[in-house]
Amino acid sequence: MHRNARQQKILEIINAKEIDTQEELCAELNLENFKVTQATVSRDIKELKLYKVSGKEKKYRYACLESDDESVSSKMKNIFRECVQTINYASNIIVIKTMRGNGSTAGTFVDSLQLKEIIGSVAGDDTLLIVVDTTENAQLIMMKLREYLS
Repeated sequence: MHRNARQQKILEIINAKEIDTQEELCAELNLENFKVTQATVSRDIKELKLYKVSGKEKKYRYACLESDDESVSSKMKNIFRECVQTINYASNIIVIKTMRGNGSTAGTFVDSLQLKEIIGSVAGDDTLLIVVDTTENAQLIMMKLREYLS
């Protein structure tokens, strides 16, 4: 079947069920008559920009954080709020501590803000490091990011 139909089915599946592994997603797609391999699913996950977030029934689940409608912005804010534990800065570096497995999720949200003061960022498992152009701007960006937590 075609890539677009398969990717649409992936979005339907992850919205209906908590899927936490590529193998589980492969199995679900195969049940829907999409004969796929793990490598194909891996490419689809990357193209769809899926991320793992904390699940309710399972430890993690795949979620889509980007879309054309306005609800995504609030969805991304909610996910950021739920996964971030602390935000601090030292000099021109902001350190965001997240729940385990959510460093890149926080990074995706921060990147989506497209703040010109941010030079770059690096995400780990439970930490996001953000390099800001000046110490003063680091403090301002930190305060702005903290606003998303309330």
